[in-house]
Amino acid sequence: MMNRMIKGVIGAAALGAMAFTASLAQADALDDIKAAGVIKVGVKADYKPYGYLDSSGAIIGLEPDLAQDVADRLGVKVEFVPVVSSNRMQFLEQGKIDLMIATMTDRPDRREVVLIPDPNYYSSGTNVLANKKFGLKTWEDLRGKPVCGIQGAFYNKKTGQEYGADIIAFKGTAEAYAALQQGNCVAFVYDDSAIVAKTNEPEFADYEMPLPTIDDAPWGLAVQKGETAFADFMSKTIIDWHKTGKILELETKWGVANTPFAKAMHDKYK
Repeated sequence: MMNRMIKGVIGAAALGAMAFTASLAQADALDDIKAAGVIKVGVKADYKPYGYLDSSGAIIGLEPDLAQDVADRLGVKVEFVPVVSSNRMQFLEQGKIDLMIATMTDRPDRREVVLIPDPNYYSSGTNVLANKKFGLKTWEDLRGKPVCGIQGAFYNKKTGQEYGADIIAFKGTAEAYAALQQGNCVAFVYDDSAIVAKTNEPEFADYEMPLPTIDDAPWGLAVQKGETAFADFMSKTIIDWHKTGKILELETKWGVANTPFAKAMHDKYK
């Protein structure tokens, strides 16, 4: 009896030591990044002006600029890895990227999969981009009509179930915008911040953001689960972005009107 108890205690201690060792092995992303001399950041490549391709094929935008700032703080180079809504968390889980800054709405279910540092760095709401000829005024106007969406976007479900839209989900925004222009959808449900930028483009002069914005929600950047030191570093970095007004400066740089969220966070931390 006593031998079994001793073996049980030793076994439990061994398991605890293994778990502790595993946690240490997992929670060393910053050291690995510095040793490699490069940080791999998952960003959008189809979401102007937050992350998109320029004429040379390089990824540029507000979030790549934030990623570059992180790299500068760590003294390493940055490698941009294009992600989309349907694979960005998987890329982080699989170690294909070290950090994800990719227009991701911060939700409880996502915090179960990835580690989202506080505070949030950005925010946006849900709206639609639609041709002015349809004269959309309320969300109920979408009932029974085909509406373009993006695979993995949380607002597809609400737009479909609550407002009765027939969601046609695409992998990326390029396909969704093309379908909209080709008349396959009466509207494209998306983040209002991106829609405002799109309406400023000449090819979308006949389009508008006609509905009241709903579900304003903060965005969260993310690191792998267990990377607490990295998350703490990013928390301090985000606070500094807000304190110094860097987010506001980048909005201006990329043609986005300063958002209420960015203004409020700057006032809070300055």
